[in-house]
Amino acid sequence: MLHGEQRELFDLSFAIPAECADRLESGLADIGIVPAVELNRQKLEIIRGAGIACHGPVRSIFLISKVPYGEIRKLAADSTSRTSVALSRVILSRKYGVEPEVRSHAPHLPSMLEHADAALIIGDAALVLDPADLPFHVLDLGAEWVQLTGLPMVFAVWAARAELPAQDPQPFLDSMRFGLGHIADIARLEHAKVGVSEELARSYLKDNIVFELGDREYAGLKTFLQYASELGITAMQERPAEGRPVEGRRVSV
Repeated sequence: MLHGEQRELFDLSFAIPAECADRLESGLADIGIVPAVELNRQKLEIIRGAGIACHGPVRSIFLISKVPYGEIRKLAADSTSRTSVALSRVILSRKYGVEPEVRSHAPHLPSMLEHADAALIIGDAALVLDPADLPFHVLDLGAEWVQLTGLPMVFAVWAARAELPAQDPQPFLDSMRFGLGHIADIARLEHAKVGVSEELARSYLKDNIVFELGDREYAGLKTFLQYASELGITAMQERPAEGRPVEGRRVSV
């Protein structure tokens, strides 16, 4: 949307995932990449076909524990991704039988583990870690979800505020495919900003993250939202995303 043919279609702003969701809720944005769990809280309409998912290890969402997983009582979590926080609670409850107290914390592993039994590290802070070098128990929550359910894990989707006319998904699909065709360029330009090697950045975008969502991904999304509803979050609202674009759409990415 910055460099392809879609660059003139939207008024773009950039934010962490949780803030994207808040901008839709407040009306500051019309469309956004929103944490999947927000679909249980807000009345949003999914723009089908593109998003952020995984089919196995995701490499950027680690639950790191000082104690065996079944003994976790306090979890320090980077709350910038609400889906990752919800996913950690779902995995710990369903697979390990614990429901720890979750405390928001800056993404600094030593400090997090000083105040809690385990830490949820996501995004760039996770990418710079090598799990093999950590003297702790480490779960890749993407792999854990796929092992638990046999389904992909969807972390974020394109979605629009419910009162808008249904959105044409094609610009979002075209933009996503443009990006997929330039993964090597993206890795070369961006890896140093994150603090990882160009090879890791390229393999992460190519092998760990899935950007095109189909029936199996949406089945995984539905299952996740059902499990997340045990946390007191309401049911998902969805309708087919077909129709005309809206002029002057404000998009939070």
